[in-house]
Amino acid sequence: MNIREQQELEERLYLSAYASRSAETRGRDRLEPLCDIRPEYQRDRDRILHCKAFRRLKHKTQVFLAPAGDHYRTRLTHTLEVAQIGRTIAKALRLNQDLTEAIALGHDLGHTPFGHAGEDALDAICTEGFTHYEQSVRVVEVLEKKGVGLNLTWEVRDGILNHRTAGCPSTLEGKIIRLSDKIAYINHDIDDAIRGGILSEDMLPSDCTDVLGHSVRARLNCLIHDIIENSMDKPEIVMSPHVEQAMKDLREFMFTNVYLNSKSKSEDGKAKAMLKQLFVYYMDHLSELPEEYRMLREVRGDSAERVVCDYIAGMSDGYAIDTYERLFVPRNWQVY
Repeated sequence: MNIREQQELEERLYLSAYASRSAETRGRDRLEPLCDIRPEYQRDRDRILHCKAFRRLKHKTQVFLAPAGDHYRTRLTHTLEVAQIGRTIAKALRLNQDLTEAIALGHDLGHTPFGHAGEDALDAICTEGFTHYEQSVRVVEVLEKKGVGLNLTWEVRDGILNHRTAGCPSTLEGKIIRLSDKIAYINHDIDDAIRGGILSEDMLPSDCTDVLGHSVRARLNCLIHDIIENSMDKPEIVMSPHVEQAMKDLREFMFTNVYLNSKSKSEDGKAKAMLKQLFVYYMDHLSELPEEYRMLREVRGDSAERVVCDYIAGMSDGYAIDTYERLFVPRNWQVY
């Protein structure tokens, strides 16, 4: 018995009856030899962690566009916080931690530069539509490794696709990340908004904080405990009604006061206009796309709009700005 087989046996003996076991995965689109050390979901986690799209998340906006401070969250730190919350819940419920973490690490790989402002811009201008959760799946299935993709298991891809509010993941591990994502961004965005002078703790609605707590730490503790206590030994991931409602109300407060109508969003219009102009430019200059994107058209037959979205969505904030300046901002004339 090799190391992987030993770990698979431990999963069978220890994990909850409702957990996803590595040896019972629905598999990959392309059959591969099994690893002698790592179970399948651990391999997926490792592949995501080492891919280029994951590294680019450190230079992509979470909420605050190009913040002038080192402590504001980026898309990467958000992802890591989701993974930490997810693993805590999965471990307590005896569910598969590797699957939970793989879904968490991959759930935002398809996010555009400039956060949801960039997503909205591409969705508005691309006739085929654009969503970050579908793009995240496209990243792992197609775009990584120059068109080969990461060949992840079905369960990881299902969790990535369905992490959105309207999603319905097929595994309990996916359901954990669907909630962990919201728990993470609501609370760390409050923390960043307070740091940025947009909110103060006493501005938060008291009917929410009286239930969830009066600090980020207290709210995280409350929400995580509530999920664990209400989901233990059950075939579902659930919250108590009053805590769930308080979280929904706090999320609504954040949309009204931070995500849509605050000074943190004052530059979003410029970001959207910039990405739309880049989209129009590359639609007219497909030959200037990097070779790996041109190959998507030539080999897979993907539409020009989809491939241009692929390229722009993969940009970091800084690279998008640099590209825009190179293409559209006049440079000073110099004699060499």
